[in-house]
Amino acid sequence: MMRGWRAWCLGGLALVAAAGHGQTGTELPDVAAPLPAVPMPAWRIAGEYDWATEYTVELPSPLRVGPAVNHVIPLRVFIPEGSRGPHRLVLIAHYWGANDLRSEVSLAQELAKRNIASAVLTLPYHLQRTPPGERSGALAIQPDPQALRETTLQSALDFRRTLDYLLAKPEFRSDRVGIAGTSLGAIVSALVFSVEPRVTDAAFILGGIDLAGLLWQSSRVVPQRDALRAKGVTLESLRESLRPVEPAARLPRPASFPQNGQALVIVGKFDTVVPGPNSQLLIDRIPGAHRLEIDTGHYGGIFVQRRLLRETASFFGEAFADRDYVPPTRFYAPTIRLGVSLQTQRGLEVGGGLDLFALDRAGRWKGTAFISPSGPQLWIHRGIGAGFSVGAVGSLQRVGVGLMWSTVL
Repeated sequence: MMRGWRAWCLGGLALVAAAGHGQTGTELPDVAAPLPAVPMPAWRIAGEYDWATEYTVELPSPLRVGPAVNHVIPLRVFIPEGSRGPHRLVLIAHYWGANDLRSEVSLAQELAKRNIASAVLTLPYHLQRTPPGERSGALAIQPDPQALRETTLQSALDFRRTLDYLLAKPEFRSDRVGIAGTSLGAIVSALVFSVEPRVTDAAFILGGIDLAGLLWQSSRVVPQRDALRAKGVTLESLRESLRPVEPAARLPRPASFPQNGQALVIVGKFDTVVPGPNSQLLIDRIPGAHRLEIDTGHYGGIFVQRRLLRETASFFGEAFADRDYVPPTRFYAPTIRLGVSLQTQRGLEVGGGLDLFALDRAGRWKGTAFISPSGPQLWIHRGIGAGFSVGAVGSLQRVGVGLMWSTVL
């Protein structure tokens, strides 16, 4: 579970790309256009657990980009045990670079406790859809606007085909359908939510919108951003290229869509992978969206992963029961820093620390317990921008002043 979170969160900005296998020069379909009817395979039982029966199936992707291995949608469906259907349904989207689906299956288990069925999709170029010789998700971010557009479109269309398949089955109710995604999954989920009237409720974990802005500001894609700039791509031209798959261009949802659903956006207070303005833009474009902030960056949720999944499942339980979800007023998650400091007493130090307290209401001055090779320290410091802070640092032997650069997990 712990190991899965870092990979989960690495996909903060992740727009998977076709990596040179795209349909450049071919007119792409609109993300909201009806999908053509195609023969659908039968699912099969893959496992029976005390909490659910699992079914698996591979559906044909509506957009065939990349090698043949990427032309199918592996799908895992979980129907709660011990309860009568038809069931409400939540589609679950994983993170960029996923090597397994343990986190998503854990969410499925939490949903099943609330008599909610779920389906976990494998996104393009991940897991079984990874081309031979590549790592899962390694082709995710390519400095090619056309490829970014194609694979973002394919991801959204895969969700819409999955809806076509599942909602035709008597096991599921179609009046309220949810979608949940994290990082890459949250970005794709936002696009699906913006164009798909059958999706009424949504949970976005560490996600945001303004795809071009994410690529231009995120701390995780510096090489790709530099390569785009070297090709002459600007923020404005990238926005224009990605406009057909930009959720911000389609939110708020049309008045003709069902308006009785709810949305939850979980944000990291110190997130630099999906910066705060991108998450806030998503919140602002969904009237009535609930916001839940955790005191971490993009990776620190590893320490509260089970609680986050349980809270996400609780959100859907309340929404599907037509009760107004109320997020917790305080959701504790440790603020853990990795940093480098220059101190008057010890010189250059490298280590990690945990924020213990704030000295002012705005949180400008913080107290951080820091561990370095030379021993434990206590920093009283104030941020001055770009990850830097200044302050006093003390150990059992001495007290000095210093400059620290740190990033919050």
